[in-house]
Amino acid sequence: MFLIGDILLSPFKGLVWIFRELHQAVDQEYANERDGLGDQLSKAYMMLETGQLAEAEFAALEKQILDRLDALDAAGESAAGAGGTAEGAGESNPGEPKDH
Repeated sequence: MFLIGDILLSPFKGLVWIFRELHQAVDQEYANERDGLGDQLSKAYMMLETGQLAEAEFAALEKQILDRLDALDAAGESAAGAGGTAEGAGESNPGEPKDH
């Protein structure tokens, strides 16, 4: 009996495994990009301190890097919200009556 169930469920188990791998790859990509941006920002601070970078150039570079970090954070939050986490499990749809 279990053999038949395993055979019937194997395509679904395979899909779940693929989606988990994709999720891990995306998470790793976000982490790598955030680390790279942090390294760029540290390098810019170092260049500013050593006089290799003017104050105005540093401000423009810092704004660009911080804007990119904010965009990554916003994309990560929206992806986490669309992932069906348990946080919203207790919420009801707006059209449904509440039993409170």
